[in-house]
Amino acid sequence: MEIYSLSGPSGTGKSTSALEFAHEHNIDGIIDDGLLIVNGEKRAGVSAKFEKNTIKAVRRAIFHEDCHREAVLEALKEADIHSLLIIGTSDKMTKRIAERLGIGPILHYHYITDIRTSQEIQLARFIRETQGKHVMPIPVMQVEQNFFKRFIQKGKEIIFNKKKIGETTIVRPDFHHEIIEISKIVYVQVLEHELKKNELVLRPDILKLSVELIPTMTIEISLKAPVTYNVPEVLRDLQQQISETFLLHFGIVPEEIDLIVRGIK
Repeated sequence: MEIYSLSGPSGTGKSTSALEFAHEHNIDGIIDDGLLIVNGEKRAGVSAKFEKNTIKAVRRAIFHEDCHREAVLEALKEADIHSLLIIGTSDKMTKRIAERLGIGPILHYHYITDIRTSQEIQLARFIRETQGKHVMPIPVMQVEQNFFKRFIQKGKEIIFNKKKIGETTIVRPDFHHEIIEISKIVYVQVLEHELKKNELVLRPDILKLSVELIPTMTIEISLKAPVTYNVPEVLRDLQQQISETFLLHFGIVPEEIDLIVRGIK
């Protein structure tokens, strides 16, 4: 088989991108978190996301147990595929998986930064850290029944050139206990602090601040007179300032920063 590797840190969107990436590169099968996936459906294996702690999850993902390894190898033989994508957190991990399965060498190395934008990666990490959401690139119906207590929601259908190539399922594993909860008042206080720092902005009023997923906001402001400055440039600088501050404190850039100029004071 022709072996591909896709690696990147945890929570950066590898599983979300796996099906489309495989389809684009004409890859028949995927190894992800202990599962063998062929044509968007699980063929064999047990997901690392079923494990109770991180150590067991890593062992599951690298096929540490012989019975798990042998079951996937048997399914690989039956599937008779010509190419395989191995997903892991690093080149070292994907090489280890290839060695355990005896299917190396890896000929093509790809990285999440090659296929996703920095903003998409930031969003994936933000969702992982604040909501504990993990993506499995298999349909809901193929998630084992004893795992449904950790099921969050059906993911999305992966469409390529108007053809469905698979779907994802969103879960929250037992081993993911650390979730950062950010109160809305914290977003408000950080935003108010940034607005007060700008000497040209007077009496700002936050009309809307939504933090359900990616922060969005609408702010009404008055500008300082006399207007001896470029107004659009000042507004763009303020948007940039808010974006950088949110990225610094929360690890995410707001999706929308809408500024309404009330008047000149």
